[in-house]
This record gives sequence, C-alpha cells and structure tokens, in this order.
Amino acid sequence: MKNILDVQGLNKTYTIGKTNHQDVLVNVDMQVGDGEFVSVMGPSGSGKSTLLYNISGMDVPTSGTVIFQGEKMGELSEAELAERRLGDMGFVFQNMYLLSNLNVFDNIVLPGYTLKKETRQTINDRAKQLMHHTGISELENNDITQASGGQLQRVGICRALINQPSIVFGDEPTGALNSNFAEEVMDVLGGLNRNGTTILLVTHDPSVASRTERVLYMSDGKIGGEFNLGTFVPEEENVHDREKKLTAWLEKRGF
Repeated sequence: MKNILDVQGLNKTYTIGKTNHQDVLVNVDMQVGDGEFVSVMGPSGSGKSTLLYNISGMDVPTSGTVIFQGEKMGELSEAELAERRLGDMGFVFQNMYLLSNLNVFDNIVLPGYTLKKETRQTINDRAKQLMHHTGISELENNDITQASGGQLQRVGICRALINQPSIVFGDEPTGALNSNFAEEVMDVLGGLNRNGTTILLVTHDPSVASRTERVLYMSDGKIGGEFNLGTFVPEEENVHDREKKLTAWLEKRGF
C-alpha cells in the first residue's frame, strides 16, 4: 500500500517562560496508507491533537519531517500550505465552527468557492450529492440552529469533503455527541472510507476507534503501540466484538 502520509522524527516543544520547556511530541514516526482508516488514542495530554495539527500543517513542528503525497510540508510556503489544507485535506472537529450567518448549504459550499478551482455549479452539485449521501438533503435551506448535533456533524463532514480532499482529519469528531449520534457519524465516515477516502482521527472513545482499521496509542508524546483491527465491514462483523478486543488491548496499556 502506498503511503499518503509519512511522519519521521516529529518533535514539538513549547517554551513556557524563559527556561521551562514542555515536550509534547517526542520523535514520532508513523505512516498512513492511501485509503486507510486510522485512529489515534491515548490519555489526555498525551499529544494526540498536537500530532494531528502538526502533521496537517495547522501547526509547525519543532523538528522532524512530514511528507504528504510525496511532498515535504516543511518546505512549503504559508500560501502553499494554506492551499494544501483547503484543497487536499478535509477537517472535522468536535466543534464544527459553522458560520451562523450562513445556512447549511452555504456553509458546505464556502470552501469550494474559496478555492476557486471549479465552477460554482459544479460545487453546488457536489454539495447536494454529499448531503444526499449523508442523509441531510432536507436541511439545505435551514439555518444551522435548525439542526441536531448529529446533523451538524454531517454538515461538517460535507464541508470537509466539498473539495474532494485526499485525506480527512478528525479531532474528536464525536466527542460532543451522544452515543446514537456518534454511531450515525461513524457510519457516515466508515462509508466514505469504504469509497476510498483516507481518514485519520483522534478519539478517546474505544467504541469509535473500534470502527477504524488501525489504532495508534500515544503516551507522553510518543506512539507506544498499534493495534490492527482490519477493515470493518458492518454486514460481516459485530462492532461490539471489535470494541471488546480493542478495550482489552488498551487496558494492558493502562488506558
């Protein structure tokens, strides 16, 4: 499998005051294959979100190399990084940061209009297809206040996919949802992955991670192990059995 993402010796250190240094990422090596569905778990403060931000170009590592689609991110200008994030990457956060002055449809198409690489009609058509695929077509003209938490996460997923990114990053995308809404969102992400979208997400929830193909475990800024679950096919496997296996593995690491 070809790697879409290759991380080598990644370090991130924050300086607090003049002499206090905090190492948040420590010599992290990892790869994500094209079309994989990978999750990152670990206790609070282990560096999970920092890892996501540094490998996606949202933050700048102290040292190390991030290679995305064969290109070293550290050699790109700010403008080039911004274009990669907008066109080649999608982002789904715990809080969607949707614009309250725009309706659901306009929130989804905005990144496409901003990138300006396709006609507005093409972007509009794709938005409608994405909304249909994620089951929120009826919300097209709604204000974002007229949608549930699970629906808003689906809006965020549509927005993340509007520019047809090569990879989608998720930072606790189900963290603010109840179990039913979280399951709905993971069903959508799983379907997208089975259709070829690479996904890397951070989560604290074993029930979420159990739906992913491979789980990386972080502790003290390092990746301390990985657990291969294989591709989840809902028609062939019970997700609760996968969760039991993952939970047993996590317990051995004190999680």
